[in-house]
Amino acid sequence: MRRLPPLNALKAFEAGARHLSFTKAADELNVTQTAVSHQVRLLEEHLQVRLFRRLTRKVELTTEGRLLLPGLSEGFDRLAEAVALVGQHSDERVLTVSVTPSFGSKWLVGRLPRFWRSHADIELRIHHTMDLVTFGRDETDMAVRYGSGQWPGLSAEYLLSVDLVPVCSPRLLEQGPKLEEPADLANHTLLHEEDYEEWSQWLTSAGAEQVEPRRGQVLDDGWVMIQLAINGEGVALGSLALVADDLRAGRLVSPFDLRLSTGSAYHIVYPQGALNDPKVRTFRDWLLQEAGRDAGG
Repeated sequence: MRRLPPLNALKAFEAGARHLSFTKAADELNVTQTAVSHQVRLLEEHLQVRLFRRLTRKVELTTEGRLLLPGLSEGFDRLAEAVALVGQHSDERVLTVSVTPSFGSKWLVGRLPRFWRSHADIELRIHHTMDLVTFGRDETDMAVRYGSGQWPGLSAEYLLSVDLVPVCSPRLLEQGPKLEEPADLANHTLLHEEDYEEWSQWLTSAGAEQVEPRRGQVLDDGWVMIQLAINGEGVALGSLALVADDLRAGRLVSPFDLRLSTGSAYHIVYPQGALNDPKVRTFRDWLLQEAGRDAGG
């Protein structure tokens, strides 16, 4: 069993001996000069030797102090290296992925257990945000974003198409006004994500121009919009890829088959060269595999 003096006392002596100044040691250790002096005295009492000669405006090491300093400094250096190695190993396991809230909650969350079971060696951290990612500054390794696939300076791979279909609660069909043809939407609350444009396009495609698209509720979160539809609060245009599970489970139904193609899609986005990192490549491959599973099903 190692019998060592208190760690704080050793740290105070080592810093004071390197600087030959208790004041500078205090600055380094973020304590007061009095605290450093007190810890050094505790160490001297523990060892029963004097380690410093305290002069008017400076301190000097005694013979015993000079004997102690090299081994103690080396020990602290090795300790710092060991801690850094552990931190580096931990960082090597961490993969940080940024996704939009609706993609994360409606598509990704139900599939994550499969990834965890297959890749227990990767510590996956999912950040849900609509904000743009600044790779290299946000400590984000990769992202899933909705768009055209053109992000300057970044690599982007197609993941999921975004075809929009009307969806609502089956309860709404049973208990609400009839919804047998697109014109019947005039008697229902329309749920919009961010603006009225998508419903306007869908109604035009359906030949239901008499239905006013600029009414209903506008939400800035696609997940909230779909949840309101599930709760029977209106009819939403949902991304088929994101509402597929709700349709299969019967939480939602689609009263009309007409789809609206947005011309955009979900993409896997990452800095150029990021696939050289095995973690990034593993998660990217898994996302593509999961998207292929859906397409095959």
